[in-house]
Amino acid sequence: MLKNLWGSKTFSVAGIFFMFISFIPSLTAQVTKKNNMSEHVNNADSAKGITIHQEIYFEVSPKALYEALLSSSEFSDCTKKSFDNFTAASATIDPKEGGIFSVFDGHIIGRILELVPNQRIVEAWRVVDWAPGIYSIAKFEFKSQGVGTELIFDHIGFPDGLKEHLSVGWQQHYWDALTKYFKR
Repeated sequence: MLKNLWGSKTFSVAGIFFMFISFIPSLTAQVTKKNNMSEHVNNADSAKGITIHQEIYFEVSPKALYEALLSSSEFSDCTKKSFDNFTAASATIDPKEGGIFSVFDGHIIGRILELVPNQRIVEAWRVVDWAPGIYSIAKFEFKSQGVGTELIFDHIGFPDGLKEHLSVGWQQHYWDALTKYFKR
């Protein structure tokens, strides 16, 4: 179904999102602390390993975090600041609904399904070496909290057996890198 999304000019964001949500059992969270950020880990689906739920606090506004995730230059700067093996232009992001993106020098690609300025980003997201036609859904929710932002992140619909690898990847390549970037 998502494979057809790439060639389609119209699509139902809600339909795609709710299709994936219908496969998720009720969520149970466990709290762990990491690098001045808290992360809630969903263990309810451990056997199936089909969802990742993380909550991370950033000491920046929702607007700053939202813009960094949608800006080719800011995301590239963030990546370059944390990792030597990526180019200075490692991200190409068309920041509009239906826009395509490529980050980490083309290792991650996708399409932006929904944008609510400074509140939510929903993406069809995939690693380039996944089987053709396999896409997952990554949802970023931004909640103002004090002087900063709580990012509520859900990743669903990825291939079996990748939950731990992807969870670590989100932490290292996104959350840790963004925290370092914002300490500029």
